[in-house]
Amino acid sequence: MVERTCGWMVCWRRLVRHYEARLDVSEAFIHVAMGSLLLRRISH
Repeated sequence: MVERTCGWMVCWRRLVRHYEARLDVSEAFIHVAMGSLLLRRISH
């Protein structure tokens, strides 16, 4: 399950590498990516 979730996050180019210097910004991008995935799955 974790590997599949990480695979889905690869679609977000910014999450592939650790660009952010602050951990809270990286966490926010993960929340945005997962929220987008959830909305896409609910709408289909």
